[in-house]
Amino acid sequence: MSIGLSEQEIFRREAMQQLRNLGINPYPAEAFNVNANAKDILANFPNKPDAYKEVVVAGRIMSRRIMGSASFAELQDSTGRLQIYIKRDDICPGEDKTMYNTVFKKLLDLGDFIGVKGYVFTTQTGETSLHVQELTILSKSLKPLPVVRREEDGTIHDAFTDPELRYRQRYVDLTVNPEYKQIFINRSKVIRTMQNFFDSEGWMEVETPILQAVHGGAAARPFKTHHNTLDMGLYLRIANELYLKRLIVAGFDGVYEFGKMFRNEGMDRTHNPEFTSVEIYVAYKDYIWMMKMVEDCLEKVALAVHGKTTIKVGEHDINFKGPYEKLSMYDSILKYTGINVSEMNEEGLREVCTNLNIEVDATMGKGKLVDEIFSAKVEEHLIQPTYITDYPIEMTPLAKKHRSKEGLVERFELFVMGKEIGNAYSELNDPIDQRERFEEQLLLAGRGDEEAMAMDDDFLRALEYGMPPTSGLGIGIDRLVMLMTNQTTIQEVLFFPQMRPEATIINNIKNEADQALEFTEASVPEEWIPVLKKMGFDTIQQLKAANPNKVFNDLGGMRKKLKLDITMPVKEMVMNWFS
Repeated sequence: MSIGLSEQEIFRREAMQQLRNLGINPYPAEAFNVNANAKDILANFPNKPDAYKEVVVAGRIMSRRIMGSASFAELQDSTGRLQIYIKRDDICPGEDKTMYNTVFKKLLDLGDFIGVKGYVFTTQTGETSLHVQELTILSKSLKPLPVVRREEDGTIHDAFTDPELRYRQRYVDLTVNPEYKQIFINRSKVIRTMQNFFDSEGWMEVETPILQAVHGGAAARPFKTHHNTLDMGLYLRIANELYLKRLIVAGFDGVYEFGKMFRNEGMDRTHNPEFTSVEIYVAYKDYIWMMKMVEDCLEKVALAVHGKTTIKVGEHDINFKGPYEKLSMYDSILKYTGINVSEMNEEGLREVCTNLNIEVDATMGKGKLVDEIFSAKVEEHLIQPTYITDYPIEMTPLAKKHRSKEGLVERFELFVMGKEIGNAYSELNDPIDQRERFEEQLLLAGRGDEEAMAMDDDFLRALEYGMPPTSGLGIGIDRLVMLMTNQTTIQEVLFFPQMRPEATIINNIKNEADQALEFTEASVPEEWIPVLKKMGFDTIQQLKAANPNKVFNDLGGMRKKLKLDITMPVKEMVMNWFS
């Protein structure tokens, strides 16, 4: 048995073994077929009592009140909690009362999964409950859950709220904080609604490579890896744009993909190194058409999640029904800074950044400088859904030149609550122009810009075969879900956000290694070092300050208590530890 266990964990393992000794498998293989759930029973039993006379439910034991020969417990399934009533003589109709007196009362714990069969009734206090006639153990929980107590008035005691623990142990978080499940249910609704909308328009969902020989489709720093068989470097995709455009070349009128993207960049409240986005490309359309499509789509999403198009996000009521406000990139900067940057060269833009206390570096070209000014001075003001349109050509290597405004491209980004959630172009389909744009990106890469795009010769070859006029769109699903669920951090809408190694591990690895070496140098066998630490001797100095005879006797007691299958050291060996 492992020795790094709490007393509660030891007791639960002992209970597991006692169940086995009774001939009860704590992890049975047989299916347990349920026919109802907590939400269904609580909602419908008062109006349809005759429909719940033979009910089978399963879930975790979340609380118990044992009262002699009868007990109440709360069972939690995926839909909620249901009170169950267990009477000894009902689940043990014969002479043998082991199932109640021993198994239920002594060997089951909070967090264990059980299955129950019985009928639904209303208690004297008016609570809908399940009267149990059969009980089956489905899974023994070996670690105790945090005990979160909820009063009838909504007061919560000992809440499991530490973000570090909640994100790292999401399986615990969603068990003891089931209200957070709604975030992920709504996340699923967002994606499904968008898929249904796209499908209804006749556009096809596709899959494109995650491992790519050339990173492209966005300005971002990629993750690098290596394929051993091909002996070649590969990148985790930063976008799927260039592959989806290849499919437009191939003759599809509309294609889209929901998928993971990977960017080797910073982490904060709105950025995770892997994130979910949807990109869609529709032939014979432009970015003006795409604005209307986005408004129609997001209106449906808001209705699916909230049943209305105006929703509460922070302190603001955000209206997702179109049309949305439109501002050009240059006009937005002029509006919020009073500075007209539309005719400025790189030197002039650098001077503006200096005057506005915006930090920039030598690798940044004209497009990056404009973007820095916009990010620092404009974004925070864009609360209601707003399209920022007509970007400088230097900022967007994959968008078509503006049909009437020199030096700009046909692009928009959608901002809500000061954050960009969508990006769209009239796609560049001129292969000569596209090659020149890539070459300009190579120059930026030569200046040290790690986010500059690489040359993709195969994509250029595809364009040379001809791509029809096309509009493309990318939407960050995680940020959209944040809006739709009123969350302020991206970690809240990801089941398993990226986390740094646990702080305790980082801080203690070196210390533990040093301590283990000290014990070894004192001739303590490696298998007994954890036992000594369990006894409170974290360092060799602490051990040598103790009474040798008492340590020897206590070692024997710990070996027995923890059921350790290791050889007991002779007394002379233990005495040598203290020399």
